[in-house]
Amino acid sequence: MKNNKALWRICPQLILSLIAIFSLKVWAENPSSQVLYMTGSQPTFAAGSDHFTGEVSVELLFPSNDTAKYSGAYVTFQAGSRTAWHSHPAGQHIVVLTGTAVTGTRDGEVMQVSPGETIWCPPGVDHWHGATKKGPMKHLVVTGSKDGNNVVWKEHVTDGQYQK
Repeated sequence: MKNNKALWRICPQLILSLIAIFSLKVWAENPSSQVLYMTGSQPTFAAGSDHFTGEVSVELLFPSNDTAKYSGAYVTFQAGSRTAWHSHPAGQHIVVLTGTAVTGTRDGEVMQVSPGETIWCPPGVDHWHGATKKGPMKHLVVTGSKDGNNVVWKEHVTDGQYQK
């Protein structure tokens, strides 16, 4: 009798495990199935000082795959934080969610972007983006990938370039 109770306690876990294995097998055999990326299932990390100035966090939302050569992430910049100069071999869309974004290009153009507005950064265009000095900013980025590469990092943005 005690063994039966123990079996019934692990049975739900066993069933869930079998369902998960079966679902993965079905998806592998039928790539037209939808894939759910559960909240928190992708990595979140503090962006490094090699490519960012200030406090920046990145929350990956979905990776690129064999069919869709783009990935998505939320990036949160604290006041005064920004990226280094960089470009994207396949371009990048930026959708400002909260706060005000600031972005600049090598030709000296600097724009302020409000929540709900979207920026398209074409392939190969050097640019930077971040928050204003007055407050934090969060944006959604959808970044294309070409030949397995989605970003080419360059030097840091100077204070003078940022303050424009």
